[in-house]
Amino acid sequence: MKSLLSLDELSNEEIMEILNDAQEFKQGSSFQLKDKIVANLFFEPSTRTHYSFNVAEEKLGMKVLNFDPSSSSLAKGESFYDTVKTFASFGIDAVVIRHTKNRYYDELAHISVPIINAGDGTKDHPSQTLLDLMTIYEEFHTFKGLNIAIIGDIRYSRVAHGDIQVMKRLGMNCYTSGPEEYQDAIYPHIHMEEALKEMDVIMMLRVQNERHEEKMSLSNEEYLQQYGLTMEKVYQMKSHAIIMHPAPVNRGVEIADEVVECPQSRIFEQIHNGVFVRESILKRTFTK
Repeated sequence: MKSLLSLDELSNEEIMEILNDAQEFKQGSSFQLKDKIVANLFFEPSTRTHYSFNVAEEKLGMKVLNFDPSSSSLAKGESFYDTVKTFASFGIDAVVIRHTKNRYYDELAHISVPIINAGDGTKDHPSQTLLDLMTIYEEFHTFKGLNIAIIGDIRYSRVAHGDIQVMKRLGMNCYTSGPEEYQDAIYPHIHMEEALKEMDVIMMLRVQNERHEEKMSLSNEEYLQQYGLTMEKVYQMKSHAIIMHPAPVNRGVEIADEVVECPQSRIFEQIHNGVFVRESILKRTFTK
């Protein structure tokens, strides 16, 4: 059985194996893990990731435990480690964990069951990166030479950090854009006007106000006009270019309402693909 903590652990070939399995699931392939019990331990709010894993687990025939931190012994002072160790002691077969701390899994070296990282702090989000890759590959049938601009709150985004690292390995050219206060200097910067004309993929990010020490200096309306994606800006994109967003979407902030489901948007297709990717991850956990 194998954990999935970071895509750094996987070769490009192993990443493609997961994507190929996910595509087979999407085409109707069946696989069952009926004798397995999995616990979803989300120490941070989540809709898409949590319930996408839940649907994937149910489709694989797994028995599922969904942890609610607000009604758990965390309120009585129990530690993160002891909470996870408790679930492992129940005799479950795997845990899916999201936590606000970067590399939370370093604390769990003595946990005896596979750990699937559903997002850690601002560092990584392996299953999101994989579903983003699946969506791009379905569209272009390659990664090599594709240009992507990730626009918005880069500094606090686990999606941006995870995606860029792997996309570069696979041959994509990655750029970032957005307010200077939310940028990360380690990535090549591109102005939004240039990105609209040159990129094959425009990925918008949510402004993560809950992670900021200070309130955003722009109003929502100012942000949308300067750094958000409106239909006026969509018309400047290449005809084959696509729009992505890891969601949740702040309509009217980083993306205009009418853009969310416009013909170039793949936002809900990303969510759809997330189930198949997570089925593939779970299959890998118990067969590799």
